[in-house]
Amino acid sequence: MAFLHRVVNGGGTLEREYAIGSGRMDICLRYGTVILAMELKVWRDKNPDPIKEGLQQLDKYLSGLSLDTGWLVIFDRRSGLPPLSDRTTTENVISPAGREIIVIRG
Repeated sequence: MAFLHRVVNGGGTLEREYAIGSGRMDICLRYGTVILAMELKVWRDKNPDPIKEGLQQLDKYLSGLSLDTGWLVIFDRRSGLPPLSDRTTTENVISPAGREIIVIRG
């Protein structure tokens, strides 16, 4: 979040919607004519991969903003994983509603 605040210091805004207890947080970064919508999820031990739920939530979020693209960031907090630098990936996927989504896992 601190990095994103530095991005918007030059004239943008950063809007956060915390969904306390639901394991998610939405972020909307606005800078000039650019609008970037993000869904953040945390993958914890004994829980399924949150990608399906995250894509569905992001679809709703993007629909409300009239956007065709967005980012889904999944923080993998399960135990026994390799170092973050060895498991960080980026993938382009299509959401259930047909939107282009960049999925970042780390």
